[in-house]
Amino acid sequence: MKKILLLISIILLSSCATAKFKEKWLNEEAPNTFKARFETTQGNFDIVARRLWSPKGVDRLYQMIKNNYYTDVAIFRVVPNFVAQFGIHNDSLINKSWEKGIPDEPVLAKNDSMSISFARGGVATRSNQIFINLKNNKRLDTLAYSGVTGFPVIAKVIAGKENIYKFYDGYGDKLGYKQDSITKFGNKFLREKFPKVDYIIKAYILK
Repeated sequence: MKKILLLISIILLSSCATAKFKEKWLNEEAPNTFKARFETTQGNFDIVARRLWSPKGVDRLYQMIKNNYYTDVAIFRVVPNFVAQFGIHNDSLINKSWEKGIPDEPVLAKNDSMSISFARGGVATRSNQIFINLKNNKRLDTLAYSGVTGFPVIAKVIAGKENIYKFYDGYGDKLGYKQDSITKFGNKFLREKFPKVDYIIKAYILK
C-alpha cells in the first residue's frame, strides 16, 4: 500500500510540474528587441531587452516573462546604492524547473544605472535570478571570479525607475544570505519574517 501511495504521489507531482513548466519553453528564441512591463507593489516599470547584448540571456528572460514566471515573485535583495535582485519563485516546482543554467556570454553592454543582468555564481549558473543596477556598477563589467568574468546585461529600464527606487531596502543584503530559506519556504517565510519586502505582481510582453 505504501508503495502504491508513493507512486501516486510521484505521478501527481510530475503532472503538476508538467502543467507549470514545459521543457520546450527553454528553446524559445526572443525577438531581436522586445519590451515588457513589470507590475510591482510599488508601481510599474518597463524594460527593453536586446538579443545583441546577450542572446542566450535575453532568450531566457523572454521565456520566463512569456510563460508567466514573474507572478508573486519577491524582490528579496535590495542593497541601497547597489542592486535590487529577484527571481526565486514562490512555487518550488516552478523555481527548480527554471534553474537550468544557460551558457556564459561576454559582457557587451555596461552595468550602468537601471541596466539588468542575471545573477550568477560561476560557470553556466545564470538561470532565473536577475538584478537591476541602482547605480553605475562599472566593476560588474569586469569582475572575475569562479571561472567567469562580469555580468552580461540583458535589458534596461526605460520607464518607472522612480518606482524601483521605492523598493524597500531596509533589510539590505541580509536576505541575500537567506536564499536557501526563501527557496525552501517561499513567500510565506518572507511575509512572516520580513513583511516589508516588495513583490513583482506580474510581468508581460508589451506589444
